Amino acid sequence: MTLDELRLNIDSIDDQLLDLYNRRMEQVYIVGEVKNTTGTPIYRPEREQAILNRLKKQNSGKLTDEAIDALFLELFAVSRNLERPEAIAYLGPKASFTHQVAESRFGAMSRYIPMGSIEAVFREVNRGTAKFGVIPIENSSNGIVSNTINSLREYNLKIIAEVFMDIHHTLATRCDSIEQIKKIYSKDIAFDQCRIFLQDCGLDEVELIPIESTAKAAKLAMEEDYSAAICADVAAKLYNLPILFKNIEDCTNNKTRFFVISNFDNLVSGNDKTSILVYLRNKPGALVEFLNDFERCEVNLNKIKSHIVEGESIFFIEFDGHQKDSHIIDIMDRHKDEIKILGSYIKENDDI
Repeated sequence: MTLDELRLNIDSIDDQLLDLYNRRMEQVYIVGEVKNTTGTPIYRPEREQAILNRLKKQNSGKLTDEAIDALFLELFAVSRNLERPEAIAYLGPKASFTHQVAESRFGAMSRYIPMGSIEAVFREVNRGTAKFGVIPIENSSNGIVSNTINSLREYNLKIIAEVFMDIHHTLATRCDSIEQIKKIYSKDIAFDQCRIFLQDCGLDEVELIPIESTAKAAKLAMEEDYSAAICADVAAKLYNLPILFKNIEDCTNNKTRFFVISNFDNLVSGNDKTSILVYLRNKPGALVEFLNDFERCEVNLNKIKSHIVEGESIFFIEFDGHQKDSHIIDIMDRHKDEIKILGSYIKENDDI
């Protein structure tokens, strides 16, 4: 077949796709009317995951699992906006890693509200200004984000999803060479994650200026002579800042885990993880006694982290299963005065 004939075939398939998309959206619109009448949440991660699993299982074509995720997650996002447009608050600014995670879940068409702090994200979701919030919970190099734990403790919101993201940093600058750089802007954590690169290039001797986000670092480096930024690739491109080096992070497996929060509980999916905060009396063996119930019920624990909040020691614990699973309900009821259930959600991974 000639190239023109192949293009005509693709055009014909695109016409069919458009018709099928519109037919799907007609059904979505009706679903939205039903949900708006009953007050049912628009975003149902367990339903979306079930669709993706079904499609991947029956797939026999050229599409990879990753391609199916990319295509249909964006389709789901468009569908949700048709059912009921809802805002998403995230730890900003625009082009931050958290912004990228938010767009990966809620698509390009959603309305996003960048916030200056993690607590502000929780506050706006709690107020109803935003239906969803996206915040970091931990990084493979730097550990748990204390501000997220503090806010989970303070606000009665629910974790409805977790997202893992590979974190890659670039050195971006208008300078033609490293020797011209006199100062570097970035977030303090990013400096820590790129320490070996800075030392190897002799950049640990220049002025390192910590600011609130790597995206803002790119903006400042674009505006100021003899300056550079350690930032994400997308932030450098947003401000048209030339990239001098890519993937400069010390750890090649650098990952950050994020939570999506809202004001509702997920249904059981069959592949769930649950997060809780545990407040135990200060007595010998209290933690062991608490954990023995999980062993007795054969519940797999993923994470146990101690955390100090206002002088009080609490534990951030995660385990396999949904809070409504019969064998887990018993544990939750037995310790209801000692725990705060933060949410059950589809398990993306064991840990970072």
